[in-house]
Amino acid sequence: MSIDLTTHFGGLKLNSPIIVGACPLTAEEQSHAAIAAAGAGAIVLPSLFQEQVLQWNQRRGLEVHEASPQLLERCKSGPTDTYCQSAESYLSMVQRASSHASIPIIASLNGECGGHWLDFAGELQQAGAAAIELNVHHPPPSEYGGPREVEDAMTELVTQIDAAITIPLFLKLDRYYTSPSHLAHRLLSGAQGLVLFGRAPDVDICLDSFQLKTNWELTHAGSIVQSLGTIMRIHSYCPAMPLAACGGIGTPSDVIRVLLAGADVAMVTSAVYREGPGVIRTLVDGLRMFMDKHHIKSMRELEMQRPIEFNSGEQRQQYIQTLSRRREADEMVHPVHAIHGDRWGHPTP
Repeated sequence: MSIDLTTHFGGLKLNSPIIVGACPLTAEEQSHAAIAAAGAGAIVLPSLFQEQVLQWNQRRGLEVHEASPQLLERCKSGPTDTYCQSAESYLSMVQRASSHASIPIIASLNGECGGHWLDFAGELQQAGAAAIELNVHHPPPSEYGGPREVEDAMTELVTQIDAAITIPLFLKLDRYYTSPSHLAHRLLSGAQGLVLFGRAPDVDICLDSFQLKTNWELTHAGSIVQSLGTIMRIHSYCPAMPLAACGGIGTPSDVIRVLLAGADVAMVTSAVYREGPGVIRTLVDGLRMFMDKHHIKSMRELEMQRPIEFNSGEQRQQYIQTLSRRREADEMVHPVHAIHGDRWGHPTP
């Protein structure tokens, strides 16, 4: 049976629903051909940071009065250990990648506030980016009067960028908003898609020096299941918003689950970093086998198989039963009710 994996995500037409997220491999031009040949639908380049854009503006004689003094101080030295040491080199990378790659190249901007630095999105479009992924980190809570102000700032920021470009804008959200479903609806006016969810490093405390430190580890395959409920709720409440799922997708069953939960694409990063571009072929082949088994010919037909979201009564009842049921110690190690599957996500005895 002929299976069509053509996917539409926020205005982009992709050969498959697998997007390789920003990681060291996507900065290497020689990897782009391997990623495309393995079956990926698009590539996200590593981020260009706000500090680098502000430096670029300063070199061109532009004022950066909207930036905080702390941010301007950081700009003197610039970010360290980045794959592009300047905005100019990032534009060159976008231009080379978009002209040579056979699949869409998505540029990435990363910052912590709004301002004229976001005008750089227009430069990325001119360099050939097919879309832009925006990753915004909010200032400390003391600088906001409440969660509504955070969402207002985000909505204004997205609207500002969208007005300056004609290519799709994808906003990467973290999971800590009060109501991501309602925020998704507000963002429809500016964003052409949401990436769920962005990650931040884990914060730890060194018990010898009493100093803070951060840990950044690759996500484990299968951990995307922690996001399925939220993805399903967002899609159910705001079906017009295209969604990309990311964070813990490493097997074909992970890809199938997020697509059935309401995501249009699955964004893979840690798995590619661990196993190389070859893992993409495993994901694509597994998706094809699943669709063939269930006589599904296209991504549109797969979307029609999405389960209906739990109603509130059913979900509450399952929640109560789960918390009320006593579990034996050996069951916690080897759950008797776990469903096991093969590498393609097919249930096995």
